[in-house]
Amino acid sequence: MQPISTPSVLSAPHPAQTLVRRFVILLLLLLIVPIAVSAGKYALGDRSVSWQAADRSSAGLLPPAAAHPEPLVRVFAARTVRWRGIFAVHSWIVVKPANATRYTRYDYTAWGDPVRVNGFVADGRWFGDEPQLIAAADGEAAAAMIPKIEAAIKSYKLNAYGDYRAWPGPNSNTFVAAALAAVPELRTTLPPTAIGKDYPWDGGWIGWTPSGTGIRATLGGYLGLTLGWIEGIELNVFGAVLGLDLRRPAIKLPGLGRIGLSPI
Repeated sequence: MQPISTPSVLSAPHPAQTLVRRFVILLLLLLIVPIAVSAGKYALGDRSVSWQAADRSSAGLLPPAAAHPEPLVRVFAARTVRWRGIFAVHSWIVVKPANATRYTRYDYTAWGDPVRVNGFVADGRWFGDEPQLIAAADGEAAAAMIPKIEAAIKSYKLNAYGDYRAWPGPNSNTFVAAALAAVPELRTTLPPTAIGKDYPWDGGWIGWTPSGTGIRATLGGYLGLTLGWIEGIELNVFGAVLGLDLRRPAIKLPGLGRIGLSPI
């Protein structure tokens, strides 16, 4: 007689469950591994200088203002102070109208009144870290942008003492993202390490991207999805951004930032 088979107590997982499980594992690896690599780079770097004594001098990225009569707009970003630099950058905006003899730098900080004007050297190192150029405009294009940027900064609602929050925002990157939304013709986006850029400064959970070329949905900056021609495809998981840039091919990884063609 043939033995009578009995059904297994534990049935094999459904193919759909297996697929979802593999996707979740892959997503976690793509989020965690880049941050671990960034942490390794931080540990191996020279962080012996205290933030009070860190270099904040000019990085030489701007010409002397008096010798450059043309109007100018620049967006910079640099790694934040101490261990926070593993995850995030601090960004700021610099403008100079035609024939102005000095640059005007706008930052949003955690101390004092959040919106700071000329609190630091225009192209200064951010507590020892050299800034990277994110966006640039000159001449007539810059002249048209400057009033829009200044109006957006003046009307920025999260400008009271205590409004600043490092995570998930509003922080320096939220502030700059709001200003960039006033000049979509600049055709730029902040790097994936600009934690806080997806915080809804206007109070809405869904709307246009700052470049005006796509849509963004966000749950208070904690979770979000961005689809745009300039921004590319970005998934925000508790501030960690994973994405692709199709316009100028690159991958976007948390901690490590953009890897591929320059966005400029």
